[in-house]
Amino acid sequence: METTPEPGPPHDAEAIATRIADRRAQLGLSADELARDAGMSPHYLDNLLTFGPAFDSAGFLRIAGALGLSYGELLEGRAESPPGQAAPAPRPALFRLTEEECWDRLGTHGVGRIALPTHPGPSVFPVNYAVDRRAIVYRTDPRAAAAVQGGAEVSFQADRIDEQRSQGWSVLLMGTAERVTDPDEVSRLQAEVRVKPWAGGERPLWIRVRPGTVTGRRITSLPGAA
Repeated sequence: METTPEPGPPHDAEAIATRIADRRAQLGLSADELARDAGMSPHYLDNLLTFGPAFDSAGFLRIAGALGLSYGELLEGRAESPPGQAAPAPRPALFRLTEEECWDRLGTHGVGRIALPTHPGPSVFPVNYAVDRRAIVYRTDPRAAAAVQGGAEVSFQADRIDEQRSQGWSVLLMGTAERVTDPDEVSRLQAEVRVKPWAGGERPLWIRVRPGTVTGRRITSLPGAA
């Protein structure tokens, strides 16, 4: 059951109106359609957007529901917004990584994306990966979408972003996938490689991606002029 939010501190009505307009555009809703879904007249919606939550907090609760947002997300914005919304660094510079630098940044394990050949186009899935003997390995369910067949040409990508400094790196590995079926090798991977899929479950199938090419780039900020 919905409840009327308690009055809180004043909020920037213009920022909230912009947030609502952006969300409407994302959902393909006109202002009139939003008013209808929120159970109010277009004129009343205009008043809410002009005067903000202090005018009628319950009205904004209905707007939030129509937009598929929580009341807090509507007023303050989503806490987990996609990365890359900060401004560029003062003096950005893009550099190529050597292969050694690529493997160093991939580290021992992490989260990356595997691109698999599917019809009508490639499919990309996030995976918890590990680096094992200059190859990428991950675990999956044999029936899952990431359970690629052996011999398939695939790509693997991982990156890290420093949102505050507008810096980061990206590594792209292109190679061939294989299913690890040798019992001794499976036992070794289970004992030595730290891969714990966030999705949980058994996920007994190990996939290894043997690299053909490994490339990477990093973006940083050059020091200021002396």
